[in-house]
Amino acid sequence: MITGQLKSDINKLWEEFWTGGIANPLTVIEQITFLMYARLLDLHEQRDEKRAKLRGIAFKRRFNDDQQHIRWHRFIHQDKDTMLKLVRDEVFPHFKNASGEGSLFAEFMKDAQCMIQKPTLMESAVEMINKLPLEDSDTKGDLYEYLLSKLTTAGINGQFRTPRHIIRAMVEMLDPTVEDRIVDPSCGTAGFLTVAYEYLLEKYTSPEGVHTETVVGDNGETQQVKIYSGDLLVEHRDYVNSDMFHGFDFDATMLRIAAMNLVMHGVTEPDVHYQDTLSGSFTERFPNQSKDAYTMCIANPPFKGSLDEEDVDPAILRMVKTKKTELLFVAQILRLLKNGGKTAIIVPDGVLFGSSNAHQQLRQHIIENNELQAVVSLPSGVFKPYAGVSTAILFITKGSRTDHVWFYDVQADGMSLDDKRTPIKDNDLPDVVAKFKARDKAIAETAQNDRSQKAFWVSKADIVGNKYDLSINRYKQVVYAEQQYEDPKVILDKLVALENDILADLKALEAML
Repeated sequence: MITGQLKSDINKLWEEFWTGGIANPLTVIEQITFLMYARLLDLHEQRDEKRAKLRGIAFKRRFNDDQQHIRWHRFIHQDKDTMLKLVRDEVFPHFKNASGEGSLFAEFMKDAQCMIQKPTLMESAVEMINKLPLEDSDTKGDLYEYLLSKLTTAGINGQFRTPRHIIRAMVEMLDPTVEDRIVDPSCGTAGFLTVAYEYLLEKYTSPEGVHTETVVGDNGETQQVKIYSGDLLVEHRDYVNSDMFHGFDFDATMLRIAAMNLVMHGVTEPDVHYQDTLSGSFTERFPNQSKDAYTMCIANPPFKGSLDEEDVDPAILRMVKTKKTELLFVAQILRLLKNGGKTAIIVPDGVLFGSSNAHQQLRQHIIENNELQAVVSLPSGVFKPYAGVSTAILFITKGSRTDHVWFYDVQADGMSLDDKRTPIKDNDLPDVVAKFKARDKAIAETAQNDRSQKAFWVSKADIVGNKYDLSINRYKQVVYAEQQYEDPKVILDKLVALENDILADLKALEAML
């Protein structure tokens, strides 16, 4: 967790950009990301230099002899006008080369532009970023997450994230392992992927695998930093860094932010690409990743919008013939998974009960050709104030067989369901995670399966009989409490007595006049 002082520093940095004339929150985060990246490049170079000196080994340098003046610890001591010119004309163009031609970061940074036009803003932004504890691997991920939380409060251009506590519950229910290959086909800021990485860190790092290491900062001061060295980092680090996490999006700004988010959390070579995963070009560009390629998918794909059929991969249309993106993404996610692969997908309620041929076709495909493990209904306010749509989470295992489906009716997520979304005591998420992991299909056809409770089982036969309707209200039993009312004659007598009292008061008032 980051401290109140760090939050205050981030808030001040944010305000500096707004007062400096950059008001779009995505642009603010993108520019801060670039400057953080510039500092991280220098920090990593300093780290490798020290290791090389101690161990007598060579390493691939990020800055040649002619570029030493554009390293972070050098240019931050320039005057503000020189600093702005140096960062704009030399540091930003260097990003692509520093990442290596053909590398993923080169792809993200090739169009990087410095939007800071005021020398005073550059000076203050660099000064503030220089104070952030980017050397601390245990803090910088949380620090960047707090920066990204500004998107939630801003909501410009519809850009807002899936609530982190919802993501965490989904990841815990999927329970990824170091054997998994995880994808998000509409990754945005990579929130799902970073939470999955954090979960794996916690799962595979024992207390004995945590130690502290002394790190020297830019100002020469030493700092004790917590270092994880559990099984995940030691035995699987190369796989984690380059091939465990995969993301796609067709917003270049989001991709840069996603890449930095993963790097700040500890994934050094994130595999995220600029790509519309619903288009035919996805298969052309990534033939080995567009079908049967992943063991796990966690996603909250776009709800609104429709696409022209000619823009959609024909293989997806063979599964579900529609223009609606929410249906196309579900079909595409099932294509991306290997047999036995698992997914958790947030979908609008319309996917669950829509009556069109496409809606029924997709639900039939899910039930008949896969195992629909669970439908978790979310309250309609979880995406407020920017979207009030009711949603649910589908948990599906590709290629297995559906015989019963587990339903859970989440009524509270620990936050108020109004536009303010303030913390409250009621929270069903810990319960849904615990009950999902402990669910027992053996009770599905017994008296223990009480459909009046929040969690219950529904047979495939019932679902098929209802045209594959997956709405929880279709199957949940509502218990009505009997109300007792007084006899109508008694009520009438009371009304007469009341009217007589009113009439008596009116006559008394008349006598006074």
